[in-house]
Amino acid sequence: MWDYNDPAETGKKFFEILPNAKSSGDRSYLAQLLTQIARTEGLQMKFDEAHKTLDEAFALIDGQMYLPKVRYLLERGRTYNSSKVYDKARTLFQEAYNLSNQHKFDFFTIDAAHMMGIVEKGDESLKWNETAMKHAEASDDKKAKGWLGSLYNNTGWTYHDMGEYDKALDLFERNVLWHTERNTKQGLIIAKWSVARTLRSLDKVQEAHDMQIALRAESKEMGLDEDGYNSEEIGECLLLLNRPDESKAYFKKAYDLLSQDIWLMENEKVRLERLKKLGE
Repeated sequence: MWDYNDPAETGKKFFEILPNAKSSGDRSYLAQLLTQIARTEGLQMKFDEAHKTLDEAFALIDGQMYLPKVRYLLERGRTYNSSKVYDKARTLFQEAYNLSNQHKFDFFTIDAAHMMGIVEKGDESLKWNETAMKHAEASDDKKAKGWLGSLYNNTGWTYHDMGEYDKALDLFERNVLWHTERNTKQGLIIAKWSVARTLRSLDKVQEAHDMQIALRAESKEMGLDEDGYNSEEIGECLLLLNRPDESKAYFKKAYDLLSQDIWLMENEKVRLERLKKLGE
């Protein structure tokens, strides 16, 4: 039922089944559903509401309900992480990892390790992402193996943030192959975008530009919505190629699209103001 691109609509679906969950008498199921409602609220930056929903979930969980406890810990951690309370988030993700690994909930063990990779930085982040990849590769659970695309992506960005662009490119290219084999459409577009972005970091600007232009056409063929990050990157490449007049339309489109993102408006104000100025 999840659509991570539309948490509000997903939340509506979850609220529709909530009465049946409450009347079922299944405390484990109800607690898990509440954790996912909280996640939809957190993704909409409604952190107080998310914590309140998680309080409801926690009240249902007894000492033997290990899976609901793991999911509760993950979502409480994500809520703190999104609201920049990183120390509390880290403690919760570590506890979720330990409990899930103990009870062999492979999918959620990987989820917890991947969240540790997000909340940590540098070498510590790499360690956790590598731990998550090892769990995913060793698991017999098909759903658990489905984490590999996200893990290639996250680890690639960790290397990119450290300035290790060749290592980042290797992982992003592995991610393209992973998504190509599964024909994930939008996931494949994002994976290719990451390759192109890293090519720009490697000063292969013309190659990066050409790849972003091709992605624009590919997305249109798939019927996907126009992407502000793609427009932003084309603009950045055109600036570096000394074609500032051509870049303006792309920066304007990037601003128009990305300024609608609640998270970016809250956390990337300088970036958005720059896009606005470059698009004028």
